[in-house]
Amino acid sequence: MGRVTERRKVIHIRDGAVTTRPDTLVAEEPLEIRLNGKPLAITMRTPGDDFALAAGFLVSEGVLAEASDLLNIVYCAGATADGVNTYNVVDVRTAPGVKIPDISLERNVYTTSSCGLCGKASLDAVRTTTRWPIADAPPLRIEPELLASLPDRLRAAQRVFDRTGGLHAAALFSEDGELLDVREDVGRHNAVDKLVGRALQNADLPLSRAILLVSGRASFELAQKAVMAGLPLLAAVSAPSSLAVDLAAETGLTLVGFLRGSSMNVYAGGDRIAPRTSAAKG
Repeated sequence: MGRVTERRKVIHIRDGAVTTRPDTLVAEEPLEIRLNGKPLAITMRTPGDDFALAAGFLVSEGVLAEASDLLNIVYCAGATADGVNTYNVVDVRTAPGVKIPDISLERNVYTTSSCGLCGKASLDAVRTTTRWPIADAPPLRIEPELLASLPDRLRAAQRVFDRTGGLHAAALFSEDGELLDVREDVGRHNAVDKLVGRALQNADLPLSRAILLVSGRASFELAQKAVMAGLPLLAAVSAPSSLAVDLAAETGLTLVGFLRGSSMNVYAGGDRIAPRTSAAKG
């Protein structure tokens, strides 16, 4: 198993003074995901929670939806020509009877750590149909004050970020603001996959009463991952993309961006955001 962090020697310059010292960097290594023995995707990730990452990725692809869909996940022995197990190749085996949708196994999908290139063969295939439509009944009602408190809680839980400054994070919170799970990765899409994959393994899907908070921006891909997991609310500390807003409006996802301090923008699904003053008047 690869390490989450690595040490490198750097030349540090401050106020004209030059020193040499070790620096802690976040590790980045490729992970090949195979589905029933066939290569499916390669993602650049921070080692750790690889099985959850693979499971979450397959939730977003529409392959897995329940814990019973998953038979097992293993590292592939002899992943290199000389037979060495690099712990950079995992094989996901689905349970008998699980229908595999048309995900074009031959496409050789490659995703980078900075963005998740879905590698779909056509634009029509970009939007994946979820088995968990957003259905929070009764509907979530979240006060802005509670949402505003979540970024600080996420930051406090980022243990590796404190050492490297180079990781994205994603966290699940309950509707009462309780931190349920947090994952870090060099790629924000990987961090979300790790959360969703863990939820799948624990038979917690759909996440119909949870809030997803991500560091950085909210892309279309992250919005789709939230929808595929049945999440009713996605919040980001930075901006969403236009396509993410469109997808949120289409699916009923509440999308919050620029969540900083007491300020935020609600781009879709504003009915779930209930200010105290509005609640009092109602």
